[in-house]
Amino acid sequence: MDTDAITPPKAITRLQVQVRGIVQGVGFRPFVYKLAHRLGLSGHVFNSTSGVTIEIEGSKFALDSFLKTLRTEPPQLADIQEITVSHIVPFGAAGFSILHSREEGGAMALVPADAGTCDACWQDFSDPNNRRFGYPFTNCIHCGPRYTITEGIPYDRPSTTMSNFTMCSACAAEYADPNDRRFHAQPNACSRCGPSLALLPRGAALPESFTDTDALPILRHARSLLREGKILAVKGLGGFLFACDATNETAVAELRRRKHRPHKPFALMVRDIDAARALCGITPEDEAALRHLRRPVVILPRRLDTNQVPGIGLSVAPDNNTLGIMLPYTPLHYLLFSDSAQEDSAFSALVMTSGNISEEPIVISNIDALLQLDGVADWFLLHNREIATRVDDSVVRTFEGRERVLRRSRGFAPQTLSLASANESVHPSVLAFGAELKNTFCLTRDGHAILSQHIGDLQNYETMQFFEETLAKMKRLFRVTPQAVAYDLHPHYMSTRMALASSIERKIAVQHHHAHIASCMAENHLGGEVIGVALDGTGYGTDGKIWGGEFFTANLGGFTRRAHLRYLPLPGGDAAVRQPWRMALSYLRDAFGPEIPDLACLRAIPLKQRDIVNTMIANKLQTVETSSCGRLFDAVAALLNLFSEVTFEGQAAIALESIALSGVTGRYEFDLHDGEPMTIDLRATILAIVNDLAAGKPAGEISARFHNTLSTVIAATCCRIRDFSGLDRVCLSGGSFQNMVLLHPTVVQLRRHGFQVFLHSVVPANDGGISLGQAAIACERIRTGA
Repeated sequence: MDTDAITPPKAITRLQVQVRGIVQGVGFRPFVYKLAHRLGLSGHVFNSTSGVTIEIEGSKFALDSFLKTLRTEPPQLADIQEITVSHIVPFGAAGFSILHSREEGGAMALVPADAGTCDACWQDFSDPNNRRFGYPFTNCIHCGPRYTITEGIPYDRPSTTMSNFTMCSACAAEYADPNDRRFHAQPNACSRCGPSLALLPRGAALPESFTDTDALPILRHARSLLREGKILAVKGLGGFLFACDATNETAVAELRRRKHRPHKPFALMVRDIDAARALCGITPEDEAALRHLRRPVVILPRRLDTNQVPGIGLSVAPDNNTLGIMLPYTPLHYLLFSDSAQEDSAFSALVMTSGNISEEPIVISNIDALLQLDGVADWFLLHNREIATRVDDSVVRTFEGRERVLRRSRGFAPQTLSLASANESVHPSVLAFGAELKNTFCLTRDGHAILSQHIGDLQNYETMQFFEETLAKMKRLFRVTPQAVAYDLHPHYMSTRMALASSIERKIAVQHHHAHIASCMAENHLGGEVIGVALDGTGYGTDGKIWGGEFFTANLGGFTRRAHLRYLPLPGGDAAVRQPWRMALSYLRDAFGPEIPDLACLRAIPLKQRDIVNTMIANKLQTVETSSCGRLFDAVAALLNLFSEVTFEGQAAIALESIALSGVTGRYEFDLHDGEPMTIDLRATILAIVNDLAAGKPAGEISARFHNTLSTVIAATCCRIRDFSGLDRVCLSGGSFQNMVLLHPTVVQLRRHGFQVFLHSVVPANDGGISLGQAAIACERIRTGA
């Protein structure tokens, strides 16, 4: 045998490169293929159940360049978390190829999130000369569905809901061409071979097949229905959305009536950024959030000169000086406005709100939509690509130049966060069940936290099913077998009951507000001890009372309660949440005693009801003591006669934030009483608010002074805690910190006093972020043997 003929030159090196992170479904293999060819390297690449494996050989110089580019210039949607390189024996391979995916053990592969339509695809479906003109499912390797169509890993077409569609010759040629941006794009399709639309009136039967390959006539009909004031149920990426013309007040009011949603704001979809600017004030950071491929709903300040956009009235977002705005994120959405970029849009904005009933999960199947949503929708715009995972729209708000997530769902889920620090050697797998409201759950594996998409309020059977189906899917996709469960202390939370009923033996209870602080710590990769400020509506305390205005010194292992808002009676429990006047009465009795002043906010309440609640407070009947900041906001909103009853959580606080006048610097008095823990006494604040009301001060000025007072309370309390703890890092968490009128002056004051302030960004500050904190605490307790 001539060994020289098969022995490669000594200058040739062969490497095996393992890449982990979000590297499937994002064009990573085509990127590697093109890079290898450009550098003259040989070998192969394939997807596996743990990520992407590359074997590559060539000169040291070319390999060094390959690895550098791999790390620094990956595809736009990729998120490389780890690259492992090892030397293997070279064998003089020729050419570079993409191999079939393989099943491998070891680390988990990460599933990419859905991405909004890229500019190149937008050009394709809006160009009358392009073969995809008007095709509502146009996508490429840089955009389109991912998580919502994924059924298994490795991420290949047979493991998605696109497996039902066989590519035509033209699409197959794109898929096989390394120089095409649809090279190995798994959802690739066109009108000849891909998903198609159907438009059905209420009461129609679901057709056995969708035969109309030309979508434009269907979409033009849908637009005409919207112009007529009809309500459409539109099947999108992660579920159905109800759509109507936002400039048609009758249509908006009818949607509210049918959906049983009298006050909660509707999100708006606008055609482009110029339409968004016509409605709202937009900073460069806001524009970046709107344009990001995640395409979230962005909360923006409403323009005062609303006459520039006739018909967008207050009914879209009543008692609110902000609007939730998003840009189209699928071709279908773009085509609801017009056929092409050159055509004028029929609408300045469309209402786009979750396609569900009451607080049930968003509907995802055609048959369920026709059966369940017929009481709301007049017409149904359906398609025949199945949705594997239901995912709502994400909601964000910008603060200090950064995007802050309020609801983490489409575009974010199921991206992971790192929990591991450099010195950790134990990475337990934990299932954290989250909170009762705005639920998300969290799985951990190998030092990663995997947060679910927004699940919702665990108060009905359908949402429980959604929780269970999503948990089963994520355990399967990420190959997680939890060793322990973490849950909230509240004995009546459904999430707590589910955790306790789990077959997993180790169960770890976590106090609600400690989880809030731990969530902020985990997101910001903080070790050691911090001052934690957790302000929200409800959390079960270790003393059996309802907490919500809490100041801790805390680490991941435990906490000490250092201060809290003074306890007050919560008359009637949940009834007090629905009727803020009850908490107003509680605060008034606390400040004035039994002889409370005659206020307009109470005159509208029947005397018999007031007497009943007075008796409850005086005799401590059907009451529980609470330090809740959320209930404090409710009380002040009621005192200002904004609301006596609310129809959704946080409604009174949002209204109070909305009316606060800018430029007001004054504040009210308060007391901070020493003790273990300290008590924050706001009786002087309530007295002053009542005096200002009697003096005829504007409600907006009183609201601003109240917010200023609370931010001063936070700073003063943190200073007092620092005096004896020496801590200067402050974590702010809890739903109350989604209030910008409170957050901004609080951060300013804390920094002025020399504190380092840490906030949430990619995890919600509200209960939607609780599960991350629960998971971080449980991992720490397991790691330390606590």
